[in-house]
This record gives sequence, structure tokens and C-alpha cells, in this order.
Amino acid sequence: MYSLSDFDFDLPDDLIAQFPLPTRSASRLLEVGQQALRDRVFTDIVDLLSPGDLLVFNDTRVLKARFFGVKETGGRIEALVERVLDPRTVLAQVRASKSPPPGTRIRLADAFDVTVGERAGEFFTLHFPGDVFNLIDAHGRLPLPPYIEHAADQVDEQRYQTVYAKEPGAVAAPTAGLHFDQPLLDALQARGVGFAYVTLHVGAGTFQPVRTENLAEHKMHSEWYTISDDTVAAVRAAKAAGKSVVAVGTTSMRALESASQSGALAAGSDDTELFITPGYVFKTVDRLITNFHLPKSTLLMLVSAFAGYDSIRRAYAHAIAQRYRFFSYGDAMLLTNTSC
Repeated sequence: MYSLSDFDFDLPDDLIAQFPLPTRSASRLLEVGQQALRDRVFTDIVDLLSPGDLLVFNDTRVLKARFFGVKETGGRIEALVERVLDPRTVLAQVRASKSPPPGTRIRLADAFDVTVGERAGEFFTLHFPGDVFNLIDAHGRLPLPPYIEHAADQVDEQRYQTVYAKEPGAVAAPTAGLHFDQPLLDALQARGVGFAYVTLHVGAGTFQPVRTENLAEHKMHSEWYTISDDTVAAVRAAKAAGKSVVAVGTTSMRALESASQSGALAAGSDDTELFITPGYVFKTVDRLITNFHLPKSTLLMLVSAFAGYDSIRRAYAHAIAQRYRFFSYGDAMLLTNTSC
């Protein structure tokens, strides 16, 4: 039985990538096998996949979800939209000197007023005066992860978004997908690799630390996902042909595995609080493309469950020694499910 401290490691601060590389696909790729590690470049992914393999991408689009504002009393607040509930309502984290009670009006971005509704656990319901997506896009700021030390600029607005982003609703990017540019996608298609899409709107909870040593006591954050009939059909076809289903990122993985809890992948939409730790039996995903994750994070536990705890420890030690770039703007790994 693993505990929180089993997923800790020391990472030099200068290995935390603060900016993207000039070219998306120029990042490094660590191929993690059961016994061996191979240093590659990300474009090698074309040769590491076979014709008929299926890449499953998360097509969520990151919202400009961060706002600064003032209450009617003059008190300053910061709001981070967590989820869009309907065309005029969101759930948001609100930081203020005093929690705003229902009915409080808040001026956001010196542009429009929202009204505070009922609490929903740690979140506040905010009622917007018009279309949520239009107002967020026009006046919000891109919410970069807490370990990136600069404010988001125009480069980030382009690069902290996948080239295939489509469905708005995420607070954080599905970062494994940031390595793919159009030439690489074209090369993969030319090789005969298939593409399918899920949508999982990544929440701010993805950065929340696990605070209990006993992992069984951790409550996983909730995220909304949807999987189409077309994606289910593509996965079934790949499986029937003996090909690999390759999740692009842990968010695609969580969506696919959450929708496979009955034993087979099913289309539909739902919230997921799936917490994957070593011992979990994977039902759909065969291989995983992923970035390097934070110490003691649920994502590090997920990849340890997928590729094996010892393999991931070796991979991370190697990546640190070889000065791979870590986290959202960092390099990537290709993992294979150890039970395959």
C-alpha cells in the first residue's frame, strides 16, 4: 500500500519550464519501457506508433478564466471561473478578505457586474449579465499554472492552448497535447494513425495538493467529460484490430477510463472523480503520452499506476539527471501499460 510520501521527489527549480519552446514539436520525449529508457525527440512519436493505432485527444479549450475585481464596498477580489453552469452562470473560486454573501455585486475587470449566488462547497455561484463565454473571452485573463511565474501574455494565449482546441470550458490546458503542431499531425495521419477526441474540462483542482498521507482519505476533484459515439466506435475498431489506444494526456486517460467503469467504453457525459493509484486495472488505454508531473500529485500517482511505480521512479530520476524540462511547458514521456 502506497502513501503520499512515496510520490515525493526533489526537483531543481531551474527544470520547471517557464516558457514554451519556439516550436511545439521540438520538445524531448522519454520513451519508458519496462527495463530501458530511451531519450528521443517528440517528432519520433511518428515512428513509435503503428498504422492503425488510435490517438485520443482532449479537445477542451482553455478559458480566460481569471478576473480581478472589486466589491461594492471597495474590497478587492480575485475570481477564477471553475465551471460554466449555463449561458449566464458559473462556479468560481473567489479570493477576498471576507467571503461575499449571496446578493453581493462584484465589478469584474472594470467592465461588467456579476451577482453572487449560493455557495457550492468551496465555490461561489456567479450570475453574469450576458453570455458567459463572450464576457470571459473579452475581459478575462488566461490562468497559467501557479508554478509559472510570469503573467500570461499573447504568446501564452496561443501556446497554452492545443492546436485542436475546440470546446471551451477548461481552466488548465491538457498539456500533453501542446507538443502537437499541424505538421506533426499531418505526418501521423500519413502513417495511418487514427485520431479520436474526448472532451474533459480540466479544473483548477488539477493543481490541488494531496493533503493526507493516507491516499484512501483523499477526495478527488470533480471534472466534467463527454465521449461521443464516434470515439467509442474508433476505440472498439482499434481494439478489434489488435492496435493500441493511446491517450494524449492524463485528462484523455481519465475521461476514457471513467467511461469504462462498466468494463467497456460507453458514450455519454458525466462528472468524474476517478482517482487512479497503483493497483488500478486499466480498461481501455494501452499507451499514454504525458508530461512530467508535480511531486505528491494525483497525476504522478496515475502514471505510476499505468507504467509501474519503479519504472516511473527510474524515469523521473533519469529525466532530472538529463535535465528534461518539467510540467506544463516541459517535455514528454511515452508510457506503456505494464499489464499489457
